[in-house]
Amino acid sequence: MTTSHEIRDCVVVTGASTGIGAASARELARRGFHVLAGVRRDQDADALRAPGIEPVILDITQPGHITELAARVDSQAGALRALVNNAAIQINAPLEILPLSEWRRQFEVNLFGHVAVTQALLPALLRHSGRVVNISSVGGRVAMPTYGPYAGTKFALEAISDSLRRELAPLGVRVVVVEPGSVRTEMADRVIVATNQAAAVMSPEQRDRYGSLIQAINAHSAAHTPGGTPADAAARVIAKAVTTRKPRTRYTIGRDAALITRLTRVLPDRMLDRILVASLRPHYPKATTA
Repeated sequence: MTTSHEIRDCVVVTGASTGIGAASARELARRGFHVLAGVRRDQDADALRAPGIEPVILDITQPGHITELAARVDSQAGALRALVNNAAIQINAPLEILPLSEWRRQFEVNLFGHVAVTQALLPALLRHSGRVVNISSVGGRVAMPTYGPYAGTKFALEAISDSLRRELAPLGVRVVVVEPGSVRTEMADRVIVATNQAAAVMSPEQRDRYGSLIQAINAHSAAHTPGGTPADAAARVIAKAVTTRKPRTRYTIGRDAALITRLTRVLPDRMLDRILVASLRPHYPKATTA
C-alpha cells in the first residue's frame, strides 16, 4: 500500500495472473504506477504481489467482483490513469463441434466482461481524463480456421473499441487497442489443451472432417510460440499505450501481427485465404498431405 506522502496514480490490469497481464503489471509498477492487478486465485496473488502491485481477486464475469474493484478504485488516493482490459480465454475449434455454452463462455470473458469492467470504472476514468487500453489480438483482424470463437470475440472488441473511442474522445478519455501476434506465454499451451478437449468429443464423421485440421492448427501454434515476442517486450508496448501523451489508436505487438494487419488492408479475401492455407500446409499430419 502507498503512504500518504507517496501517492501514486493507479492503473487497473485485468487477467494479470500470468503472461502479458503479469508482465504489464510489473512494467507499469516499475514506471511508478500503483497497479491493481486482477487475478483469479490467491496463489496467483501471492506470486505477483510486489512493490507497486496490489493483486485483487477478480473474475470479470462476476458482478460482485467488479463492484468491489470499483469501490477499491474510488478509495485510491491517486487518480485512475488507465484500465487495461487484458483477461481472455481461448479454445480453437470448428464451428460445428463447439457447444454454444463454450461460445458463450468465450464471449462472456473476452467481450462482455470487459464491457462490464469498463462501465464500472468509466466514472473514475472520466474524472481523471484516463485511458482505456483494450488488448485485442491479430485474431481481431484475421480469423484462421478453427479460430472463429476466439476471433469473433476479438473482432467484436475491436468494433466496440472504435465506437467507444468516438464516444469518449470529446470527454477527454482516450481508447487504445493493442493487437498482439504470437507471444511467448503459458496461454499457448492452455489453448492446445482446451482445443484437444473440445476435439475429443467429435463424432467419427466430424473427426474425418476436422481431425487433421485441428492437428495442423495445434502444430502451427506450437511451432510459432517459441519464436514469439517475449511477454516483457509485449508489456512495454502496453505501457507505451498507457503512458504516451498522444497514443495511436492501435498498436501491434510482434512482426507477425504487423505483417498480417497490413495484409488484411490490401489483399482480397481469396488471396488471404490462400496465404493462410499455405501457412498451415506444413503442419498437417504427413499421412494426409497430398
